[in-house]
Amino acid sequence: MTRNTDRRTVIGGLAAAGLSSLLPGVARAQGAYPGRPVTVVCPWGAGGGTDATARIVSAILEKNLGQPFNVVNRTGGSGVVGHSAIATAPPDGYTLGMITVEITMMHHQGLTELNPRSYTPLALLNVDPPGVQVNATSPYKSIKDLAAAIKAAPAGKFKASGTGQGGIWHLALIGWLQAMGLPPNHVPWVPSNGAAPAMQDLAAGGIDIVTCSVPEAKAMIDAGKAVSLAVMAPERNPAFKDVPTLNESLGINYSVGAWRGIAAPKGLPPEIAAKITAELKKVYDSAEYKDFMKNRGFGTTWADASGFAKFMDDGDKAMATAMTAAGLKKT
Repeated sequence: MTRNTDRRTVIGGLAAAGLSSLLPGVARAQGAYPGRPVTVVCPWGAGGGTDATARIVSAILEKNLGQPFNVVNRTGGSGVVGHSAIATAPPDGYTLGMITVEITMMHHQGLTELNPRSYTPLALLNVDPPGVQVNATSPYKSIKDLAAAIKAAPAGKFKASGTGQGGIWHLALIGWLQAMGLPPNHVPWVPSNGAAPAMQDLAAGGIDIVTCSVPEAKAMIDAGKAVSLAVMAPERNPAFKDVPTLNESLGINYSVGAWRGIAAPKGLPPEIAAKITAELKKVYDSAEYKDFMKNRGFGTTWADASGFAKFMDDGDKAMATAMTAAGLKKT
């Protein structure tokens, strides 16, 4: 009897020892987040504005929190693949993602059931308007020249790109065409996995126009392979002060913008969500982030979790209206 009791005591002690060795790990995961590397999903291609923003945010988080924040590009499906990867990950704080304005658009097109409420919003970090870019060897040296040529050309002569079908940069093109009195399909859209591959296609001569933000086009502009003719915004970007607005050049007061923010899968524990939002505010306020964004001409706009949620809800309603007018809304 004593031998069995001693055996149970030993086994119980071993079990307790094993459990105690596991509990610190659990405590670290729950109470001292992050306790291991974090994946940050980017739904768009490497080299684009979303990728660049995701990487600077992740680099600062890594430095501040002492764990790797690894950016993974999950492209495809006009943004659906990456946004799905964020939404369907375990809600434990170890998969975050940089969601973009397309999440307020894709479900209206019938591409996915995902919408802004499919996530735990954490922070809005960036808003940018689109520019109109052409190849550096293009005969069109001003937005007036390009607009006149588009109006005079038969439908389909010019081709444009910048993101997936029905994405924000596509909507930007459609809005501009409609403001010029042209049908939305007058310039066909060539889908891409983001601004970077679209700009590469522009430089190679595969397309005629890219309507992405000027900061996203900066690498090709600096390389002498592209030029920006105008920006669809109320005022010029101070980082690109020589690029006029559509209103200045064409008398078209049309503007639209892309945004980027950090979110997690729905169901993220509130204490982890609060910690990440607080850390993202530190990132946003840092000189490193401000300088990075300013040097590239990216806009900086902050909203905390609740502000970001409202921002997305408002944007979702606005996009439904705009996409209906553009003939892109299917659901």
